[in-house]
Amino acid sequence: MMVLVFYVTIFVVSMLVWGRIKSHRQRHDFASLKTVTFGDESAIVPDRVASIISILAIFLIWGAFTGSRLVPLHVPGPFVGETGFSYTARDSSGAEGTAEVRVLVYEGSTKPKPPEMPVGEGLAKNDSDVVAAWRSVLLKPVANDGEGAQIVAVDGKPITADVPLSVANGEVTLTSKGSLNFEPYAGWQMEPIWLPSPEAVVSRLIEIANQGYQNTSLWGHLAASLGRVLAGFFLGSLVGIPLGYAMGLSSWFRGWFDPIVEFMRPVPPLALIPLVIIWFGIWETGKIVLLFLAALWIMVIAARSGVSGVKLSKIHAAYSLGASKAQIMRHVIIPNSLPDIFTGARVAMGVCWGTVVAAELVAAQKGAGMMIIAASKFQLTDIVVMGIILIGIIGYGIDILMRMAEKKLVPWKGRG
Repeated sequence: MMVLVFYVTIFVVSMLVWGRIKSHRQRHDFASLKTVTFGDESAIVPDRVASIISILAIFLIWGAFTGSRLVPLHVPGPFVGETGFSYTARDSSGAEGTAEVRVLVYEGSTKPKPPEMPVGEGLAKNDSDVVAAWRSVLLKPVANDGEGAQIVAVDGKPITADVPLSVANGEVTLTSKGSLNFEPYAGWQMEPIWLPSPEAVVSRLIEIANQGYQNTSLWGHLAASLGRVLAGFFLGSLVGIPLGYAMGLSSWFRGWFDPIVEFMRPVPPLALIPLVIIWFGIWETGKIVLLFLAALWIMVIAARSGVSGVKLSKIHAAYSLGASKAQIMRHVIIPNSLPDIFTGARVAMGVCWGTVVAAELVAAQKGAGMMIIAASKFQLTDIVVMGIILIGIIGYGIDILMRMAEKKLVPWKGRG
């Protein structure tokens, strides 16, 4: 919740400040010449400053909530150091005694020795222990006290079973067995096992880039996933685009395949994994078939939509000029449907790239998804985060390349 609050705050402040700066600057682009821009999609272009601030905001929040040394601001972290509280014990005769409990909260994997304390005199005896940050420790101070002694107060405040009581730098809860469960203050920062810091992820990336992971280099993992995605996407396009054209041009094809396409379109690729494994096995064939099915229906719908979107006036004009069906197909339908096909290809490639992680769930020897899944079994969150970031970067890079190809191959998009 706090992460969302920080993100929304940065978004609103950045938008207001940059909007004020832009209002004092003179714009000299096509959109600035328009008298009406609200609702005009062509007047909305990505604000690169907003993109940069967005990336920096995510990095800042990530670093602030993980205690990273790369950012100047941090939210309160867990308490680390020595703390303690007093407790009051009462025996069966009604006699009471007070003693001290000291707890050393440490960070890291090396467990220190408990603080040294004199035992003390009287009914209650002093005690000490250690606990790791973000963890809790079960204290049994009454084990040193007189027989039948029970804890009735902590820091002079009455305590009852299973009701947390605030003490210095943490909370104490009296269990039904008479022990004390001490939980130090955790703060707002994320524990590394849940979310590692940016430098931990970068360090792991350098390590795996140099040494590899699971007997395969980092580039081998990424190349394996990319190869599967490209193979599945290529086969899906090879079948889907002609089928989409056929459905857009023939009522028989449309009637025959429309129920199949509309039935399979909402089925997520992950739901097909059991059947794919049964039919095609757990090796490469099954993975490529799953990615093929992920791309197929998207490309069918994109091609069908492209054909349906061709303006009828262009068809009539071509016929009036004496064009044959083959010429209309080549010079009218295909060029006018390419923008929709490229849009579908971008969507299909994104779906395939996202599905490859699931495709590598079973018996994969290498791949980005396999690397993430193997690391998650050992709670190596830094490798998981590293894999997710690499998948996102590669997916974004593929989308940029496809946009560039679209501008190069379909320069007439948006020009009627």
